[in-house]
Amino acid sequence: MRDVAILGIGLNKKWGELWGMSLRDIFVEAALNALDDAGVDHFDSMYVGCMTSGLFVGQEHLGSLMTDYLGMNPVPATRVESACSSGGTAFRLAFIEVASGISDLVLAAGVEKMTDVSGDEATYALSAASDMEYEAYQGITFPGLYALIARAHMAQYGTTRKQLAHVAVKNHRHGAMNPVAQYPFEITVEEVLNSVLVADPLHILDCSPITDGAAAALLCPLEMARKISKKPLVKVLASAQASGTIALHSRKDLTRLDSTARAAEVAYKMAGKTPADLHVVEVHDCFTIAEIVVLEALGLVEPGKGGQAAESGLTALGGRIPVNTSGGLKAKGHPVGATGVAQVVEITRQLRGEAAARQVKNARVGMTQNMGGTGGSTVVHIFEAV
Repeated sequence: MRDVAILGIGLNKKWGELWGMSLRDIFVEAALNALDDAGVDHFDSMYVGCMTSGLFVGQEHLGSLMTDYLGMNPVPATRVESACSSGGTAFRLAFIEVASGISDLVLAAGVEKMTDVSGDEATYALSAASDMEYEAYQGITFPGLYALIARAHMAQYGTTRKQLAHVAVKNHRHGAMNPVAQYPFEITVEEVLNSVLVADPLHILDCSPITDGAAAALLCPLEMARKISKKPLVKVLASAQASGTIALHSRKDLTRLDSTARAAEVAYKMAGKTPADLHVVEVHDCFTIAEIVVLEALGLVEPGKGGQAAESGLTALGGRIPVNTSGGLKAKGHPVGATGVAQVVEITRQLRGEAAARQVKNARVGMTQNMGGTGGSTVVHIFEAV
């Protein structure tokens, strides 16, 4: 396998409710920004992460659509779906294609246009990432599923309602420094606790928003990047993916994300790294409890200690292991198909030293963790500045 580098990265200008832009508009803006950042005008192949454009905007066949509107035909393009980990999976496939030698320049991108439907329709579309027959059909939504995880964690480890709130507060503090973020403002613990209750114990400020957005990253062989890049180089050290049960009722322990733990184990081995080697991490905080259980599954904290991590400042900028410096899904936003690639964009910026006010000092090694549903699928990547 060839060593792989990130040559260029891009997001659309602003995430949020983009009434004046279509799915293709948002995607093309992010993709062109990645090409501009890379300093190239073409690529050999493309993967488009998107969870459910058919339900959100009635559009399928995204590979053809996006190459057409990018002016890149006849480049091969494939739409990738793995629920909320669609973007991370698209990046993994692009990495594999470059590492294998099949192609030299491969664009990994993700997009979702989620706000063109009603709240009920969006809830239904997202529920397709759960077990439709045994969970969604019975009436439970993702806030309800993650509320069950939160209740189990509280009962098993003594995690508190305030510790959940501290995750949201920390991520909003980071997001306030991100000009792309959907919610670029700070909040307090009291505001989280007094916000509308969605599914006990989760309040509205524990939940990531409905978001329109896109992200893109251009990959190439490391030796090619050394010759043509004018940016600091970031190498992909590891790419790992694992699956778990789609339904919560099939799990022995609701507080453990087996797919994340397995993907992390494989990624650490492939990279030759341990959790102690990481300087900055982007994780899938679709709900505040998700960040807590993900940190435990990644081995960044001991089981049961995830609730204390944000409260103590361990995972904040200036802490031992800053998590979600972008603002995470909670503040930056969560256009489900784009999230995994956007995490890669943030880590690349951190390792390049381009993260401005939210820059982690001396960041050299970073990780992304992107998962679908309640952890039915997980993709983990590890990166290093070279």
